[in-house]
Amino acid sequence: MFIDEARIIVASGKGGDGVVHFRREKYVPLGGPDGGDGGKGGDVIFEVSANLSTLSKFTNKRKYRAADGRRGGGSNKTGAQGSDDIVPIPPGTLVYIEGEDKLIADLTKIGERFVICKGGRGGKGNARFTSSRNQAPRVAERGEPGKERLLRLELRLLADIGIVGVPNAGKSTLLASVTRARPKIASYPFTTLQPNLGVAELDEDVHLILADIPGLIEGAHQGVGLGSTFLRHIQRTRVLIHLVDGGAEDPMADFSQLNTELALFDRDLSKKPQIIAINKIDVPEINESARKLEKQFQEKGERVFLISALARTNLKPLLWAVHKESVEMEKSPEMPEVPVYRADEDPEDFRIIRDPDGAWRVIGQAIERAAAMTYWEYDEAIRRFQKILAHLGIEQALRDAGAQVSDTVRIGDHELEWKD
Repeated sequence: MFIDEARIIVASGKGGDGVVHFRREKYVPLGGPDGGDGGKGGDVIFEVSANLSTLSKFTNKRKYRAADGRRGGGSNKTGAQGSDDIVPIPPGTLVYIEGEDKLIADLTKIGERFVICKGGRGGKGNARFTSSRNQAPRVAERGEPGKERLLRLELRLLADIGIVGVPNAGKSTLLASVTRARPKIASYPFTTLQPNLGVAELDEDVHLILADIPGLIEGAHQGVGLGSTFLRHIQRTRVLIHLVDGGAEDPMADFSQLNTELALFDRDLSKKPQIIAINKIDVPEINESARKLEKQFQEKGERVFLISALARTNLKPLLWAVHKESVEMEKSPEMPEVPVYRADEDPEDFRIIRDPDGAWRVIGQAIERAAAMTYWEYDEAIRRFQKILAHLGIEQALRDAGAQVSDTVRIGDHELEWKD
């Protein structure tokens, strides 16, 4: 089954907890702190695989989670790092953050890897908090929580040439004639229900990847017929072969209407180079009308080929023409680059709101992370957290907002009592 869109949840591993530990060994009266750090949580990594061509694997499994880091140990032992979850995806996959419609990755190269969800860092053990003034610290960090994201994956086929046309124009027959692809071919409209890819070999050094796009009709950009589902697969192609049915009632009207649908879906599609191929000239009565149609297109400045996909007439000249145009497009300035995703840098901004029950809630990535990494059972760890509140300006902001003694302050999953 051809699936070109999927929604999945990815979650990186939590960092392992650092530990409070002191060296206790016979004949070593002052062993000192030796609590080790926790291990880093595993990442969720997307890897482009040549063995995949659709997103169908994501219909059965929707959640991907990397392993948590292990807890640190005594004798300054660092916990083991959580294993990464490497998720194979097909080339041509776009990755969006669901709900924000924010494109964060465009993965096209075989073997390319992208860290989509970074694992939490391991918490520091008490050995990391020693100083000349505090040589026996009873403070450590819990591991940083992992991150979870809801993603939308969208596949756009990677093809040099897109074959477009109205239903039953002969697109699948053309693809089958010039490549080893074997799409379903029948005499009724909408035989092709999914895009098909094929590789045409012009000579030893020249290969073209062609995509047969299901038939488009008026209103396709609004979901009529097979709808706009497959229009996006044309967006990556460099050149379009616009296949015209020479035996249609009004081929010129079909040509005009289909170009309108392309432009309504994406303005840039109307700017792509098109080479017109008038098909079915092997039928005698169509041959004569096709030559008249050829002149009409030429008068409009269009490049036209008279072909028969079934009889394989004039297919080589057509392919060489689209190859030449494709090379020219490759030399032209590239389309705007896809935004490159950068992991958040733990911004220190925050905001304070009131919950319905009157409690104060502090919202901010850095402070919520600090709260999650605090050992609340150790007084030194609590004092360290209070210093973080003061450093980030949250303490003063709560005072300015009107926080009173004994008020409840919530930070992440933690609930504190305000004491000025």
